[in-house]
Amino acid sequence: MIEEIIKESWLRRWLQSQLENMHMPDWVFLSIDFSVRAIALYLISSLVYFVSKKVALYYLVKLLKRTKSKFCELIVSRRVPHRFSHASPAIIILLLSESLFIDFPDTTDFIKTVSLVYLTLVIFWSIQAILKALEDLYNTKPFASERPIKTYMQVIVILSYFICFLILLEIIFNIQVTRVFAGLGAMAAVLMLIFRDSILGFVAGIQLTANKMVRVGDWVSMPGYNADGDVMEITLNTVKVKNWDQTITTIPTYAMVSSPFVNWRGMEESGGRRIMRSVNIDIRSVKFCTNEMIEKYKKIEHLNSYINSKQKEIEDYNKKYNVDSSVLVNGRRMTNLGVFRKYLENYIIRHPRLNTDMIYLIRHLQPSEKGVPLEIYVFSKEQAWVRYEEVQADLFDHVLAVISEFDLKVFQLPSGDDVKSVINSIGSK
Repeated sequence: MIEEIIKESWLRRWLQSQLENMHMPDWVFLSIDFSVRAIALYLISSLVYFVSKKVALYYLVKLLKRTKSKFCELIVSRRVPHRFSHASPAIIILLLSESLFIDFPDTTDFIKTVSLVYLTLVIFWSIQAILKALEDLYNTKPFASERPIKTYMQVIVILSYFICFLILLEIIFNIQVTRVFAGLGAMAAVLMLIFRDSILGFVAGIQLTANKMVRVGDWVSMPGYNADGDVMEITLNTVKVKNWDQTITTIPTYAMVSSPFVNWRGMEESGGRRIMRSVNIDIRSVKFCTNEMIEKYKKIEHLNSYINSKQKEIEDYNKKYNVDSSVLVNGRRMTNLGVFRKYLENYIIRHPRLNTDMIYLIRHLQPSEKGVPLEIYVFSKEQAWVRYEEVQADLFDHVLAVISEFDLKVFQLPSGDDVKSVINSIGSK
């Protein structure tokens, strides 16, 4: 229909006759004819683009917003309709190019090829936005943090790029896709080398997600990569960790499977963070409790009931076996270190910021030339780093301050002042 209108157009016949009367060469008529058709195609496609962009798109976006659907909202935020609107001029050009340029077959083929390439790019550009919207929709679900799909979406994106590339090859060079795949078989080794990290990352991403090894927001420590902080993002090729010093460490995804790392999620979910620290007690300060010491310890709130019950237990035992209490090594006796351990245990039980529902203990470690280490093993209710350090510091401030009340001394290597005071004392004698 359009071809007939163009061929029978009175304006075209009039122009041709006028140029013939002026003895103009045919190429002038063809140039003018071609220019008019090109301008007409441009104006029509521009008009369609304007209508689709300013009118149709406006009402479509308004309609999507009225649905109050989360997916529709994400489609609009990712500008999917805006991207699709760019396809309208390409479609019009494809529909009209053959009719308008029927006398110019080479031009028709070129315009159709360019339009198809443009239309393909617009479609796949829009598909990327739809995939992003689907990922955003999935991330709104409560289980998204445990099973992220960013890795899978990136694989789909890469596949879409590959498919788009094959389609463009077929459009531009008129090559059958089956031949391209046949050629890819010979290039498999090269492709494996190029996409090595992506393939390893994809497999590692499946393992990380399926086994719930790591997820966004987890606190992980990986000394081999100097990483110690929260996981920001898990992608096909990398895992980004924001360290506590505000630096960002990028770790290959497959390294999270092949190399050891610590995930502190279990600690965060348990309700406590471990405190395990020891104080070295000078062995020479450990001794049996005298009656004066026992009377002093009875006045301590955390020890009153323990001292009374323990004293009765020891007296009953010594009476039962007729122990000669005039010799210190006979029978059973309390030691200042043992009483101190019980004090710390009761102190921990009553501490409001320590979690005694989890395991806690006060124990001796192997004595050494630096004394006998007294280890406190307990869990803090505070898990955030700053508050956790506050609890730990507060606990050991108290421990160090109260040790002298039990006639115990903390072991400390001699300093320059200690040596100087000894020399001065020897000199004064």
